[in-house]
Amino acid sequence: MPESEKDTALFMGLVLMFHAAAMQHMGKTKNPISDKVERSLDQAQFVIDTLDALVAKTKGNLSDEENRFLTNVVKELKLNYVEELAKDQKPGPAAEESTPPEKKD
Repeated sequence: MPESEKDTALFMGLVLMFHAAAMQHMGKTKNPISDKVERSLDQAQFVIDTLDALVAKTKGNLSDEENRFLTNVVKELKLNYVEELAKDQKPGPAAEESTPPEKKD
């Protein structure tokens, strides 16, 4: 394998590791160690911010394929993150049940 192909494969592997970590932190996939779904949006945001920094620092140094891949991964993670934030904004059934019923006279 030529060096440039190897570098591209390693770069994409690195991005995929960050993607997997973010998805795990958003509760989209199981933690392979605990075999449980765990959710930490703060950690997911950190991973997304790290990828954003990678985008900024590699600007102009990636092939079109690498740039497109990185950009699409970041977009996907951001959309999933917003989706997870929205789940926290919605009142769940527990919130509705905690409201006392109105008294009828």
